[in-house]
Amino acid sequence: MKTLDELAKNIAVIRRLHYTSDRQINGLCFDSRQVQQGYLFFATKGSAVDGHQYIADAIQLGATAIVCEQLPTSIHSDIAYLQVADSAVTMGNIAANWYDNPSQKLTLVGVTGTNGKTTIATLLYNLFEQLGYVSGLLSTVCNYVHKEQIPSTHTTPDALSIQALLHRMVIAGCSYAFMEVSSHASDQKRTAGLHFAGGIFTNLTRDHIDYHQTMEAYLKAKKTFFDLLPKTAFALTNTDDKNGLVMLQNTAANKYTYSTQTLADFKGKIIELSFEGMLLSINNKELSVAFVGKFNVSNLLAVYGTAVLLGIHPDEALVALSTLKPVSGRFETLQSPTGFTAIVDYAHTPDALNNVLETINDIRSEGIAENMGKLYTVVGCGGNRDKGKRPIMAKEAVKASNMAIFTSDNPRNENPKDILNDMVAGINEEEKKSTLVIEDRYQAIKTACMLAQRGDIILVAGKGHETYQEIAGVKHHFDDKEVLAELFAQL
Repeated sequence: MKTLDELAKNIAVIRRLHYTSDRQINGLCFDSRQVQQGYLFFATKGSAVDGHQYIADAIQLGATAIVCEQLPTSIHSDIAYLQVADSAVTMGNIAANWYDNPSQKLTLVGVTGTNGKTTIATLLYNLFEQLGYVSGLLSTVCNYVHKEQIPSTHTTPDALSIQALLHRMVIAGCSYAFMEVSSHASDQKRTAGLHFAGGIFTNLTRDHIDYHQTMEAYLKAKKTFFDLLPKTAFALTNTDDKNGLVMLQNTAANKYTYSTQTLADFKGKIIELSFEGMLLSINNKELSVAFVGKFNVSNLLAVYGTAVLLGIHPDEALVALSTLKPVSGRFETLQSPTGFTAIVDYAHTPDALNNVLETINDIRSEGIAENMGKLYTVVGCGGNRDKGKRPIMAKEAVKASNMAIFTSDNPRNENPKDILNDMVAGINEEEKKSTLVIEDRYQAIKTACMLAQRGDIILVAGKGHETYQEIAGVKHHFDDKEVLAELFAQL
């Protein structure tokens, strides 16, 4: 419980009505359905719903203070109103005050970009925990408060949830916290009120155009995160991506780079590559890692660079890096009893799919596994998301595989057949000869397993760590790794 004055500290307010500094606030809420007696309600404008429409409902349920951008036509004399320029930003700042500004009591690092966010944030958490630092994680897969797992619902939670999680981390004694910062989160001001010690940019490829409408808007959302970093923070960017240096243009933070191709503060290259891992050179020092692929070299450089920038000795960081294991659903390999390899990966964008396929084919072409046979790629596209990437992903799968099997991913509220038709539209008649369309994901994976012979490779792409399929708005249990294990037992 805090007073209104305590919560409104350092908050820019356009107008106050019926404001009393000692008014006690029992809780914060932006969903009117969850309001309880004595709560402060934030009327925020979402992409689909405007919270201003629910001010009366919030008051009826017991809200005694309202933060809004437009004052309602009906004003209650016993309700405090705070009119602000941006309710979402104000919510983040007030939430920070409610939880005593937890991001200032630990070292918080944010990771943004299209691909690699989960891997980098999770590996940073694992590395710092391994080095003996009590740490926290906010990620797509799972949130962690030290060793405690907390289920994740969004890549980046809402502002109230973020502050609550960070507060729990402070209480648990965490020194460091690592979080994914999605473009949606930046656009919707979910990171308002957070004090970042550093920011990392991975890459920018086509994704979320259904939300942002244009790549320019998508880029701007990512860049906003860097623009808002304080001068005390570091900004670490991937210069192998054409947008890497763009991220640094207007930031006050200290600027650093990582690359596999050009001179950079943190430079890496592959010396040897196999399905078991890689021998790398990082800043002219060799180490073996349990990761595969050029994209993972970039991820590991970001982790290494961040650790060094946070004060870890370079040699200590490299030793820790060599012991890390891949994140669940990211290039996970499973060996069948009949001698073929299955790979499960979260790749759900054209660039991510290309990266995984390129890695597989690099290993095959180098003759490290001279008995490598055919490559079968099982892939789908999500419903109610960017339709424009469907034919592109189909094309990537077909051109890099001996056979592509198009199947259902998370159709959500779309007809799976429509999604598959969008994918098929991306390939020509000749390419269709090496393509199968099997709507049922289980049957698609089963078909690949039946076709695969010793030395062949199956890539099951798109879902990775997810343990469900969302069909007609309902989540059904489905785990690609479980399905593969079940099918392996039948071989």
